[in-house]
Amino acid sequence: MSEWSREDRYQRYEDVSHEELHQLQEQVSASKYRQIFHIQPQTGLLNDPNGLIYFNGMYYLSHQWFPLGAVHGLKYWFNFTSKDLVHFEPQGPILKPDTIADSHGVYSGSAFEYNQQLYYMYTGNHRDDEWNRHSSQMIAKMNEDGTITKFPKPVISQPPQGYTQHFRDPKVFKHNESYYAIIGAQNEVLNGRALIYKSNDIVNWELLGDLTTQLTEFGYMWECPDYFNLDGFDMLLFCPQGIEAQGEKFNNIYQSGYIMGQLDLTTMTMNHGDFIELDHGFDFYAPQTFIDEHGQRILIGWMGLPEINYPTDEDGWAHCFTLPRELTIEQGELKQRPIKALQQLRFNKETALGYANKFTRQLQPYDGTQYELIIDILENEATEIYFELRKNKNCSTLISYNTKTHKLTLDRTDSGLLPEPVMGTTRSTTLDTPLRQLQIFVDTSSIEIFCNDGERVLTSRIFPTEQADGIKVSTESGQVYLQLTKYDLKVGEQ
Repeated sequence: MSEWSREDRYQRYEDVSHEELHQLQEQVSASKYRQIFHIQPQTGLLNDPNGLIYFNGMYYLSHQWFPLGAVHGLKYWFNFTSKDLVHFEPQGPILKPDTIADSHGVYSGSAFEYNQQLYYMYTGNHRDDEWNRHSSQMIAKMNEDGTITKFPKPVISQPPQGYTQHFRDPKVFKHNESYYAIIGAQNEVLNGRALIYKSNDIVNWELLGDLTTQLTEFGYMWECPDYFNLDGFDMLLFCPQGIEAQGEKFNNIYQSGYIMGQLDLTTMTMNHGDFIELDHGFDFYAPQTFIDEHGQRILIGWMGLPEINYPTDEDGWAHCFTLPRELTIEQGELKQRPIKALQQLRFNKETALGYANKFTRQLQPYDGTQYELIIDILENEATEIYFELRKNKNCSTLISYNTKTHKLTLDRTDSGLLPEPVMGTTRSTTLDTPLRQLQIFVDTSSIEIFCNDGERVLTSRIFPTEQADGIKVSTESGQVYLQLTKYDLKVGEQ
């Protein structure tokens, strides 16, 4: 891939000729890895989910966007709307880097409702002549005609004393008629932190302080924080950078997870349990949540990671969103399930029932490139079970499960082209209970695996050949009795 100069990365989308943009759009459209039911960039690079909200009967979902190529450069917010979180209408860029404070990028943030109006709070990124970063927090209002009006100046002009310019990604929430913003930060001794501000009028924001947790030295930066209460538990989601791998845990370049407990905004302390990863696959980062029309807490993540090159880069685009997940707390544990509305995409149902053993079997339904597959394990006398998806003689994405240890592994060694640099070609998680069901969503270049009705999730990009469409099952020894239910899936994004 050709090198991008600073000038290339920071050229404005509006200044590029229609001919160049048309050429880029044609290049992207021709990519054999384009998804059919995931939000993906029309051109260029997608990263963090931004401004997720259900407002006046419509869902608004934006993403960080560099339009001109699969690199990080001058960021915009690109917006989609939806009536059901399944079918999405692209609206184009909603926030642009057009003021001094956000001249070098409209960075991540959140949406909130105030006085029955829709507002966004986001990080403005500005570089001075010496290319030093200046981060501030800005607010913009969506007008009734869909246009955006930014407040005349940042509402939080700079990080507080004792913190670096790594100060970004505000998530606004309401509590007891006041508004709060939790912001990812880095202190001057290079530890990740979460700062909390309070406002009664969304113009004047008071720093309450640094949230005190038990994680005093846990990475050098906490990105994309998100706070909410779920079924009586306070949840703090964030993305710590700089965590060392520990066995099955923390094997990606950067992590995404949560702590759960009780937060006291008066004392700015949180009593909590261990930091738990939200996803155990290769490609998951910067998740954000919001409340849907039914009052459920919904999570959407970036199906990608920073500082990784993907096979689609050469095609002029990179990354997509995960499918929306409904979050619940059950018996004190977080569960993540694909939203039920995704069933609208189903057609052409096929089922198969049968035994599998060490001799690889191709049970009907036996093929597909974009589908939902539900595997119910009815009886298991096998030592280890192997599920091969997107398979032909050259490719296979392997899911294995060890009956004794309850360890489930995703292996993309032979999945096709691989992102790089990435440590290893497998990701594993040990289930709390024996494996009884897998619900798997396969798109053109991704796989999302939900284990045991929301107990674990593994999300990854895969890049097999178009001919790789087989579905096969086998065991190491012994046999397993399975029911497979497969649905082909329709196009989601419009």
